[in-house]
Amino acid sequence: MTKLEMLTERYEDLELLKADGFDDAVLGVACVKQTGVYVLVYSRTKCIEILMTRDGMTEEDAQEYFDFNVEGAYVGEKTPIWVDDELL
Repeated sequence: MTKLEMLTERYEDLELLKADGFDDAVLGVACVKQTGVYVLVYSRTKCIEILMTRDGMTEEDAQEYFDFNVEGAYVGEKTPIWVDDELL
C-alpha cells in the first residue's frame, strides 16, 4: 500500500486534492491554519526528480516546469502544499 493510499484511508472523511503524477512524492497531510482545511503535502525535491526521470527533463527544465505548472497552479483552498525539502 502506498503512502497516498494509507493517507486517503486514514483521512477517508476528507476530500484530499492530489497532484496527478506525483503520488510517490507525498509526504503527508497538513491542516492550513487560516482555513482549517486539510491538504496533501508533497516533497518539492521528489516532484523534480519525478519530472526528470519520468519525462526526461533536465534539472533546470524540471524546476521551471514545476514552478510554473505545478506549484504555481492554484486550484482552490484544497491546493496541496509543496515542501522545499532539498536540504533535509
